[in-house]
Parts: sequence; structure tokens; C-alpha cells
Amino acid sequence: NITDNSTLNYTMGYDDAVRKLLSRRSVETDAVHLLGYLKPGLRVLDMGCGPGTISLGLAKAVEPGELYGIDMEESQINIAQAAASTGGYRNAIFQTSDATKLPFENSYFDIVHCNAVLFHIPDTSAALAEVRRVLKPGGIISSRDMFVESSFFEPKVGSIFDTFSELVKEKGGYPQMGKELKQKFLKAGFSDVISGISFEPFITTEDVNILYEFVVSWFFGPRTVQEILKHGILTKEELDELRIKLDEWKNTPGSLAGFAWGNAIGRN
Repeated sequence: NITDNSTLNYTMGYDDAVRKLLSRRSVETDAVHLLGYLKPGLRVLDMGCGPGTISLGLAKAVEPGELYGIDMEESQINIAQAAASTGGYRNAIFQTSDATKLPFENSYFDIVHCNAVLFHIPDTSAALAEVRRVLKPGGIISSRDMFVESSFFEPKVGSIFDTFSELVKEKGGYPQMGKELKQKFLKAGFSDVISGISFEPFITTEDVNILYEFVVSWFFGPRTVQEILKHGILTKEELDELRIKLDEWKNTPGSLAGFAWGNAIGRN
């Protein structure tokens, strides 16, 4: 079941702008490092599946095996279930759950996948211990997470990434998790750990518009602004200056942005 703690700790929320950003994600773009491990007949857990855009690609890759998707937010599970039903993915099962208390038997899965999840979980050790429990001996964990300090807007949008990092930390998250994954996996007891780094580009006019809409709706939305002010991360005047910089970024010919991501694969 979902816990109150988990719900509070998800920094990004679930509004339409977030969903639009999440809809860009797929196995081909966000789990390419895992593709070589996906085989027909495997049982896979997608932990923190969100609206299921990656999950359905995983389900297709392991068919007739099973794909289980879990998320703490019921609305996301409903979206994922509807997408699976519409697409005819009969091997995809979705349910609400807490990543630190997985509702599965020991040694149940061949692969556990998560994307942009460990970034937000305060008790990373507990989550990874649960992954080890539900993975078969020799099973695979795959994670991909952002590391904020190497992400950028061009032209630069003031201290927006520093502010985001502080907000994530206030929620108990880890804004540099992407580059810490290899260490976290080894400490948790996984072996044969392989890691990599990539960038999520926002280069085309469509991509720039999607990112702009997301930042306006989420970062400059009432809920996030209230959090930023409450924790003393920025003043109202500094936020107003950032908004001006964001508008300048969007309106600059040739503007772009890149989110830095780290990924890691380990064996149980």
C-alpha cells in the first residue's frame, strides 16, 4: 500500500505538465542500457512505473513473461492500466505499492527496473534491500537517475538547478543520485556493476516548449513556490528574476537544455 511518507517525498507531483514530460520516456530512450538483458519469458518489476510508458516496452520485450508495474500514486497506476488495456498488453500487471515494502515473494523477479525513482526515496538502503529480496539469485537490477549538477539550460537560467537540488534535498531525496548509483549498488551487495552516463536533450522547438511548459507549471506553480519560500531557498524577488530568465531562454533562437543521467546495472 501507499504510505503517507512516500506520497510527501515525491518532489515532482503528478500534474498534466509532469505527465507530458513523462510521456517522452520509453525503453528505447530511457532503458537502452537494459535492452540486452531483456529476454522473452522473464518476469520483470518496474518500480515507480508512473504512467507506464517504459513499462509497456518492457512488457513487450519479455512477452510471454510478466511485467509488474508499481507506483505509490493510484492515478498513475490507472493511466498505466488503461494504456496496457488499450494496447493489448495482457502480460502487464499494475498496482499501487511502496518501494520500501514490496508486496512480492522472495526471489520472484528476474529483473527489477527503475527510472528516476531512487533519486526521490529517502531510505535508499531499504529500497535496495527490498530489491535484493525479490530478485532471484543472479537477477538484475537496473536504475537510471538524474544528477542535477551537470544538467544545464543554454542560455543559463540563473540558479534554477541549484534551487531544484535544494528542494529535492528538503524532501529527503538525492539530487546527484545518477552519479552515485554504482557506489550505492556495491554498498547494497550487488556485484558485476556496470554504469554509464547520458544526456536527455531538449533541442527541437517542440522539446523546448515541452520543457518550458513543465517548468512554468511545476517549478513556478503555487505548490512549489510555497515550498521554496517556506524552506528559505529563494526569495520571491529571486523567483521573479528566475522566471524572467526562463522566458528569455525560451525566446532565444537556438536555445536548448540537457538533463544529465547516470545508469547502473548490477547482479544479485
